[in-house]
Amino acid sequence: MQLKITKTCLAVSALAGTFAAGVVHAQPSAAAPVGSASAASAAPPAAHDMSSMPGHDMSSMKGYDMSTMEGHDMSSMKGMPMSGHGMAMQSAFGPYSMSREGSGTSWQPDTSPMMGLHSMEGDWALMAHGFVNGIYDRQTGPLGASKAFTESMAMLMGNRPVGPGTIGLRAMVSLDPAMGKRGYPLLFETGETADGKTPLVDRQHPHDLFMELSTSYSLKLGDDGAVFGYVGLPGEPALGPTAFMHRFSGIRNPEAPLTHHWLDSTHITFGVATLGASKGPVQLEASWFNGREPDQFRWNIETRRFDSWSTRLSWNPLPELSMQVSYGYLKSPEQLEPDTSVRRTTASATYHAHLGADEWATTLAYGRNRKNGPDMRVSEPGWLLESTYVLRDTHTFFGRAEQVSNSELFQEGQPLHGEEFRIRKFSVGYIFDFAKTGPVKWGIGGLVGFLSAPSRLDPYYGESPRSYMVFLQGRL
Repeated sequence: MQLKITKTCLAVSALAGTFAAGVVHAQPSAAAPVGSASAASAAPPAAHDMSSMPGHDMSSMKGYDMSTMEGHDMSSMKGMPMSGHGMAMQSAFGPYSMSREGSGTSWQPDTSPMMGLHSMEGDWALMAHGFVNGIYDRQTGPLGASKAFTESMAMLMGNRPVGPGTIGLRAMVSLDPAMGKRGYPLLFETGETADGKTPLVDRQHPHDLFMELSTSYSLKLGDDGAVFGYVGLPGEPALGPTAFMHRFSGIRNPEAPLTHHWLDSTHITFGVATLGASKGPVQLEASWFNGREPDQFRWNIETRRFDSWSTRLSWNPLPELSMQVSYGYLKSPEQLEPDTSVRRTTASATYHAHLGADEWATTLAYGRNRKNGPDMRVSEPGWLLESTYVLRDTHTFFGRAEQVSNSELFQEGQPLHGEEFRIRKFSVGYIFDFAKTGPVKWGIGGLVGFLSAPSRLDPYYGESPRSYMVFLQGRL
């Protein structure tokens, strides 16, 4: 465990150094310190002191004309709430704040904080974000296991005016492949494969090295409308809510949800093209993409023809609320079941409120996979409710409740192969942020998960299986 935590410290320090050098604009004097949420709330929001916005080093932006942002048309963003969480930098996809951007082209509430480092470099509006978790994981019961490992993500994104519109670029990488092809223990989790021969069961697969390499171009239509195109290799199609590792309600929880393959498993898709249009609080999108999930080779970039499609309708009726419904056809998503297709339906609502110096976000989501194969016709639903409350920018409380119907817990030849079981899980956790080194904030935390399954599974999983994690977390 000590070795794993040491690696974590080295990784996050390197990540922070790279981001700080590449994103934060150099100044002759020392950079302004990162302020706390409490300090930000003490000053009137109207003052907009760019050097003290919490979580954002804005020193490089002093002297910029805020109505133009070095070539960025900000006129459509007048009146947007600043709320002490950073200035309303414009999205690459339309005339609204970048805080509305989720993973891929998804939307989240406009009140969501823009976590990370922000800077203007000429005409470029840049943002960098990242985290590293050093984790000890223990899953109890006959099929449980233990593992010490690290998980990580680093992201750099930027946009600038080009011609009549705006171009956006994103790069997101992870060192998750270093944890091994079998990922980490997670009871009742299923999906993908470690060796190309057998499915991963009771394990969460590692993410690929390249999580997103994408570009977009948008054209403004009127004061509050836009059309855009987005392509990625990899990228994320218009299907499901903002991915679990990007939405505020789940971003600090290091454990993947059981509903991952019901809601947002397409967030790493090797080949996607999306067209979309927005008008005020509404966005409609359609994607064409490669429906196959990543294979066991996690360090490379895969290519395959586009064979799947999806569409999504998003609506932000209030700054604090974002909702979406989506539908997609995934042709041959599983490498080990090439003749099986999936029709996925999702719906979700996310609420994010600022309560003084505190942050509170909650997501309610539903997904259903309808699988069709030579010998398979199943329809499996999944539900998720998760919430995160950050108290005084120091104490984080989070929880998640899930229910899924899963028929992939046993492999061919095993007694219960193909049978569908209803699995329930409730987990709670806490993080104490105890230190800050430069742009990196450090926290130590833990979680416990309580699982419920039909009694027929007791001989395999035990009567009361549990999930435990303790972890050290570093984040920009």
